Amino acid sequence: MKTNIKYIFGVFFLLLFAVTSCTEENYSLGDLKAPTNVVINAEIVGKSAANPNGDGSGKVKITVTGDNILGSKIDFDANTDVDWVVLTNNSVTKTFDVATGTNNYRVTVLASGIGGTSTNVTKDITVRYDYTPDPAIVTNLTNNTSKTWIVDKSVFAHFGVDDWFRNDLNPAVWYYPAPIDAKITEAPCFYTAKFTFAKVAASGTFTLTVDTPDGAFTKTGALAGGLPGIPASGAEGCYPYAGGTSGFVLAASSSAIPANAPSTKVSINLSGINTFIGFGATQKSYEILAITPTYMFLRVRGTETDLVWYLKLKPAP
Repeated sequence: MKTNIKYIFGVFFLLLFAVTSCTEENYSLGDLKAPTNVVINAEIVGKSAANPNGDGSGKVKITVTGDNILGSKIDFDANTDVDWVVLTNNSVTKTFDVATGTNNYRVTVLASGIGGTSTNVTKDITVRYDYTPDPAIVTNLTNNTSKTWIVDKSVFAHFGVDDWFRNDLNPAVWYYPAPIDAKITEAPCFYTAKFTFAKVAASGTFTLTVDTPDGAFTKTGALAGGLPGIPASGAEGCYPYAGGTSGFVLAASSSAIPANAPSTKVSINLSGINTFIGFGATQKSYEILAITPTYMFLRVRGTETDLVWYLKLKPAP
């Protein structure tokens, strides 16, 4: 009899386990609500009745408010290539310094909600940016008319890569300091490309013209920084590029270099996406670490996350 009872209880628990194991569990994410009432708030620093477009610093405090926002990212100018920046706590202080004077920027915010939902909003911001560069830098860079530069393959560390946040100008600690003639076989275009910086006397503005008879030295796809005609995939190397001309401004540098580090604290900020200096896989703001009539040392953030590139140039013969 005990044997039968044990058998019955065994069968019962087996059936109970089978039933509970087959019970379907239902999960719910709740309502997929896209963010609503999304507003871009822009506080122009120094704005007053006398200075309706700010104090000339170009600084704007931007915050994003709304309902059901889990996070947001921003593109600071719809007139240039899309470059999303993730907002911490849905806010940021941005210096609009790509052009001097009073300029209008259309900023775009993508607010993310539950389950991949999103809401897109835009806002026009008009802000003034005043900056007068050191005349010696203008003279060294442009010869006050035009001056053509090339990458100086004859010096050690004429090309280098490191961590953007390291802030160390010593090539010995960089991830990669290029030896003399480092790219002469695999990417000869790196050394034949010419970069002509010109000052337009009538307007006081500046232009950069890029001439690459052997192609542009760059990475591909999104890492090419929007350069036209570069393939969607492929290794770093020389790629056909028709050359280009764009405006640029000389602006106060906003890089991560510490205040006491050797630097002119001035940046070359290129307009648009069709020009570059030296290496195509970089962003468009090049800090001038040093410049003389015969030497230019630049630092620029890469298109790859948290990398910085260094470039040394000399006047073209």
